[in-house]
Amino acid sequence: MSIDYQKVPSPCFVLEEALLRKNLELIDSVQQEAGCKIILALKGFSMYSAFPIVKEYLSGATASSLNEVKLINDFMGVQAHTYMPAYLDSEFSEILERSSHITFNSLSQWERFRERVEEFKSVNPGHLLSCGIRVNPQYSEVATEMYNPCVPGSRLGVTRDKLPDTLPEGIDGIHFHTLCENGSDTLERTLAALEEKFGGLLHQAKWLNMGGGHLMTREGYDISKLIKLVSNIREKYNLDVILEPGSAIAWRTGVLVTTVLDVMDSQGIDVAILDTSFAAHMPDTLEMPYKPVITGAYQEPVTGKPTYRMGGMTCLAGDFMGDYSFDVPLKIGDKVIFEDMIHYTMVKTTTFNGVNLPSIGICDMNGDFKLIRSFGYESFKDRLS
Repeated sequence: MSIDYQKVPSPCFVLEEALLRKNLELIDSVQQEAGCKIILALKGFSMYSAFPIVKEYLSGATASSLNEVKLINDFMGVQAHTYMPAYLDSEFSEILERSSHITFNSLSQWERFRERVEEFKSVNPGHLLSCGIRVNPQYSEVATEMYNPCVPGSRLGVTRDKLPDTLPEGIDGIHFHTLCENGSDTLERTLAALEEKFGGLLHQAKWLNMGGGHLMTREGYDISKLIKLVSNIREKYNLDVILEPGSAIAWRTGVLVTTVLDVMDSQGIDVAILDTSFAAHMPDTLEMPYKPVITGAYQEPVTGKPTYRMGGMTCLAGDFMGDYSFDVPLKIGDKVIFEDMIHYTMVKTTTFNGVNLPSIGICDMNGDFKLIRSFGYESFKDRLS
């Protein structure tokens, strides 16, 4: 859909409703055909103004903090699937009240809170609550160690040697999360490793949560294989299967609109300074790292064409991304549109250096832009003291 970016404040995240619905329709078809449940992972997409749209297709969401739990309760109107590496005593009672599923990261965490779970269930027989344990199959194809939960010394999940031959009493489910924007072929190999180590426990479980990282909305993803894998596991072990993607739901559903503030020559390199920040607004581009696509630009320098290094507006020396070529020279006031900036962007923004957070808006099904929220001094001040 063509958007008039001149009418959009800058910088601004712009979600396209039509693209979000397209992803959700595909994801819904997977859960219908595979007989599984697919829920939203808030760590990848927490734009709660879009939750009413998500809820038309998905029945739930997963949280990794009490704040995310509250967001799910308040704006999706459902109990949360909750997993945290470690629970706080002061928050656990509220997490019990607000969750339908709680996954524990270790046996010690389960033993620490088991009595409180049992007491809550006895006092609240009408509240359906199911508990699970996160396992580490010690197999992952995620290349970047920062995103790989199976590296030696990982704090995420229990390895097979730490579990008995029977699931602890009170544990109904098994949870793993070892994928990161992977395909169904990677899931196939991961499931083989999971079954090799945890097959006996899967027979005892009521549900299996396969976590996130299933990038089923990416072009070329083998949807039919995913459906087959999920169906086979569900039938083989007679359990419910849950998937909780973050990226797949908001994949390529919107952009970050920015504006050129200055163009300068830096020792023979032309630099375009933008009203955004890679460090504060797009940290994944530096952490992963990856080079985001700019609409109308060449991803790599082209000889003879105007070429620029994109610079952020913070004082961090490394707040830049380069180099891109354009058909015409950039000038102050030009819009620079970064594509696919909805998942794992808004959720990671900071006010480092006092730089304002980007605004947030939605382009509806009619192509009309609606500004949802803008940020200013109060957003920066309220994070400090």
